[in-house]
Amino acid sequence: MLTVGVNGYGTIGKRVADAVRTQPDMTLEGVAKTRPNFEAERAVAKGYPLYAAVEERADRFAEAGIDLAGMVGELVERADVMVDATPSGIGAENKPLYEEYETPALYQGGEDADLVDASFNARANYAGAVGADHVRVVSCNTTGLSRLVAPLEAEYGIEKVRATLVRRGGDPAQSGRGPINDILPDPRTLPSHHGPDVKTIFPDLAIDTLGLKVPATLMHTHSINVTLESDATAEAVRDLLRDESRLFVIPKRLDIDGAGALKEFALDAGRPRGDLWENCIWGESITVEDSGASKTHRDGGGEAAGNDLYLFQAIHQESDVVPENIDAIRAVAGTADATESIATTDDALGVGFPAERS
Repeated sequence: MLTVGVNGYGTIGKRVADAVRTQPDMTLEGVAKTRPNFEAERAVAKGYPLYAAVEERADRFAEAGIDLAGMVGELVERADVMVDATPSGIGAENKPLYEEYETPALYQGGEDADLVDASFNARANYAGAVGADHVRVVSCNTTGLSRLVAPLEAEYGIEKVRATLVRRGGDPAQSGRGPINDILPDPRTLPSHHGPDVKTIFPDLAIDTLGLKVPATLMHTHSINVTLESDATAEAVRDLLRDESRLFVIPKRLDIDGAGALKEFALDAGRPRGDLWENCIWGESITVEDSGASKTHRDGGGEAAGNDLYLFQAIHQESDVVPENIDAIRAVAGTADATESIATTDDALGVGFPAERS
């Protein structure tokens, strides 16, 4: 049984902690917070041992009537693996603590890639993190792009990926980041950081990314164009993507027209916090055209075939990295291979919408 600690109990940390608790081969040693707030109280109410992330602030928890299990160093010492879910840049500050106790640590996508031994996506490069001491689970957008690229690369080969990312201004609780009454190129130069980040998973991939920030908090939306190395049909691509457990190809019959409807769908499906761990790909958006490099033709069934693929996908920024963190725990601990870990994680969390896959 793997003993896991979570340092940082905010948007990602609390979801990872809950996910750890569902896994048959893991136990949650505890979570660390910098200050007492509603999330700290909820952690204690759930029975999670709570540790002070900053020793100088430990007395604030007592003043708030919250009992602590100890200081974060004690949590790190007791854990087999630490998941650092602190804000961007704080993970780098915490790295010496994990090294002091020789505890392998996972970091989130806001940290620099050169901080770690490997960047991680379960579908694409699980083996590269096996036995590593420091692993970075790439950001929500990079996770979503990597999950899409992996099966397309394996099935057809990829000449180039072009992605425009329409990004939410902030998470729902981040009142300081929005909503904004504006539409911002972010950045105003090419590429956005997402393309280079995907290349930490696929070093040889040709990819260009552009970013826009919009006044929304629900989800990111990607407009994707992939030039494939071999011809495909739209239906063949749909079938390929439907077979991926962490890709949800939205059937047209569900009449889901955007992120708001997707969140409502997740809530109606009983998902905790309305989380969508999967890429949500509009099936009717999947289109194949002639790129000019390959002459579009009709396959045996009369469907247009070509090598220029287009689609739209939505990425729930609060939750899509959660299954990846769970798989990364097993990878650094060396307790399962990719196939076994992904299957275990998906089953325990309830990833996928099986009734909707047709």
